[in-house]
Amino acid sequence: MKILIAGSNGMVGSAVTRHLIECGYEVTRLVRHTPATGEVWWDPEAGQIDTDALDGFDGVVHLASMPWPMRWTARAKKKMLANRLGTNRLLAESLAKCTHKPKVLICASGQGYYAPSGDDVLTEDCPGGTSFLSILDRDAEAATMPASSAGIRVVHLRMPTVLGGERLKMIGFQAGDGQQWMSWIGRDEVASIIEFALKTESLSGPVNTISPNLMRLSDFAKASTKALGQKPGGVMPAFLVRLFLGEMGEEFLLASRRVQPAKLLAAGYRFRFPDLADALRHEQAVMNAGVAAGVVV
Repeated sequence: MKILIAGSNGMVGSAVTRHLIECGYEVTRLVRHTPATGEVWWDPEAGQIDTDALDGFDGVVHLASMPWPMRWTARAKKKMLANRLGTNRLLAESLAKCTHKPKVLICASGQGYYAPSGDDVLTEDCPGGTSFLSILDRDAEAATMPASSAGIRVVHLRMPTVLGGERLKMIGFQAGDGQQWMSWIGRDEVASIIEFALKTESLSGPVNTISPNLMRLSDFAKASTKALGQKPGGVMPAFLVRLFLGEMGEEFLLASRRVQPAKLLAAGYRFRFPDLADALRHEQAVMNAGVAAGVVV
């Protein structure tokens, strides 16, 4: 299969690109610089893309996004919306116009689509929330409608924070009382899920790309530091999270979303790393190997 990937140099995208190449896929990168062999140019801020070069791919994987700002000011929110909606819409509209359209478009989304649920289980059938993060994910997913209307199978990967690379050094601390549910997924697990989604024609729409074995944050913090051989992290009271990180801290650290990957399990996906310790040790080994080879992973 010929696959086009946006965001191939990112923390997740680099792992996905490597995995697909190892699985025998022919991978082309969607890039913002002058394209070389095996690359296609786009400028999402300007709403431009090399439409002629888009023709003939079997699948497209969109993982490109801007970094999360620490403070979600009105200006930052406007920029985040423009980035997520703009890139999704540009790709969807451009692919819909291709003579030889891809069979599938896979886009990164987020578990923030759902409202905090406490201890209640969330599956893909649950409604979205009303917060800024929920609206961001909802509208970004809706922006791909031109592709699905053109007969392209569209998959939205609703992911939590992905564990891998340098992020392994930033886990292990507790925010608030630690009783909120911590959704997690390993970076190489995401790569495997994307490869599964590319070839599983029955899979479409929202897909919770999350380990089925989530944990309370306090338990996650203890288990992750033990698995990685790190010292236990500290505890940040909820009022300090809200003071220093504002809305982002509320959504990513304090909110409890007990999300389950119902559609993946129903489609027959078997998780490579269902156990947190195994997933973390694998990602740590990948990171250490990259450091030894002088490669940032």
